[in-house]
Amino acid sequence: MIKAGIIGGSGYTGGELIRILLHHPATEIDFVFSTTRAGKKVTTAHPDLLGVTDMEFTGSVNLNVNVVFLCLGHGNSTAFLNEHQFSKETVIIDLSNDFRLHADANFNGKEFVYGLPELFKSEIENAKYIANPGCFATAIQLALLPLAKAGLLDNEVHINAVTGSTGAGVSPSATSHFSWRNNNVSWYKPFTHQHLGEINESLHSFQKDTGNLYFMPNRGNFTRGILATSYTKFEGSLEDAKKIFQEFYNDAVFTQISDEPINLKQVVNTNQCHIHLHKHEDVLLITSAIDNLLKGASGQAVQNMNLIFCLEENLGLNLKAGVF
Repeated sequence: MIKAGIIGGSGYTGGELIRILLHHPATEIDFVFSTTRAGKKVTTAHPDLLGVTDMEFTGSVNLNVNVVFLCLGHGNSTAFLNEHQFSKETVIIDLSNDFRLHADANFNGKEFVYGLPELFKSEIENAKYIANPGCFATAIQLALLPLAKAGLLDNEVHINAVTGSTGAGVSPSATSHFSWRNNNVSWYKPFTHQHLGEINESLHSFQKDTGNLYFMPNRGNFTRGILATSYTKFEGSLEDAKKIFQEFYNDAVFTQISDEPINLKQVVNTNQCHIHLHKHEDVLLITSAIDNLLKGASGQAVQNMNLIFCLEENLGLNLKAGVF
């Protein structure tokens, strides 16, 4: 059994990891670390696990676990790893943005691999340290990477994406408060979202010169999921586009190309990314949908763990959406 540790287990991504790993046939949770809830039962933060586990949060860390997941706020993983020297044999999977960019990938001699399996599967299989992609970045990259590989992202790309309130984290804020978020939609960080850096680096690994990305993130009045619409000029036919995408994702376990228009409910509570293509005159519209906490965070982290430990890529991740 793979002994796993979770750092920052009281938040949304930590909670999702606990749920997945408790039912994962090849893992055993060794500890769940929390600075705010040490000594309290895990169910005080995640009451849906009542009757599933009697584990308690701990304030101590086992530095010799097989794998540790860092579910900390952006900028905090670096500080944590400076204070806690894990065994050289411990796989580290970080869910923050601390190590995603090329400039930040080498940390104290540890080389972090960008953990998007659809792009870097072989590198992940041979890695010890993983920088898990951002949620918006995952949805948008999966929509655009096939075109970049084909060298067809020559024109500007316009992206509009809406995310649920869990994307803002478990700590309440003015824009995640129920009375503000309910029956409401708003944009934030227009054209400057931090995920653009990792998106561009991935696209440029296939096509050095791409058109500008104009990304408009939106807050939705729901809790989970991301629906992204990306459109750009495309000279080929719709069938040409479908062939490009189907070939790119031929071996992808969790990314599916749909012939029918997609909606958010069909991927929420799963590790799936669903993609739909639509052609209008000379413009190709790519719609992509993921669960921001699963394929956009914790599910993808476990997917990376499976690859590193030579397990079936979908082990413990065959989850069903709540469509109705």
